[in-house]
Amino acid sequence: MLKNKLKKLKPTFNQVDPSLLEVMPYEYPGKRIELNIETSEFTCLCPWSGLPDFANLVIRYVPNKKVIELKSLKYYLHSYRQVGIVHESAVNRILNDLVKVCKPKGMTVELAFNIRGGLKTTVKAGYKKNV
Repeated sequence: MLKNKLKKLKPTFNQVDPSLLEVMPYEYPGKRIELNIETSEFTCLCPWSGLPDFANLVIRYVPNKKVIELKSLKYYLHSYRQVGIVHESAVNRILNDLVKVCKPKGMTVELAFNIRGGLKTTVKAGYKKNV
């Protein structure tokens, strides 16, 4: 399925594409675990200057019935590469898209952007399922 989706994309990603995200059944429903996914290769563009912003991304979540398929997550994150987006919007968009697709018990997404102009920005957003 992912291969078919990728064939439809232009060679350069230019829009965030949550349809790239795929999930798998969590084999141990009811058993509480925490997954940590990290990459230092998250990239998006400053919406005003068009210059690239680089960040370390950390996703932490407690699955309910589904887990995120990692290859699809990589392609989804890559879809931000040519998108002009502010830091706060990026972290909230990632969180919302991931929660929508995997419906976890809880999740946090943190983006720690590299220093630019002497400023380092870290943005964190969280979700907790209402019981």
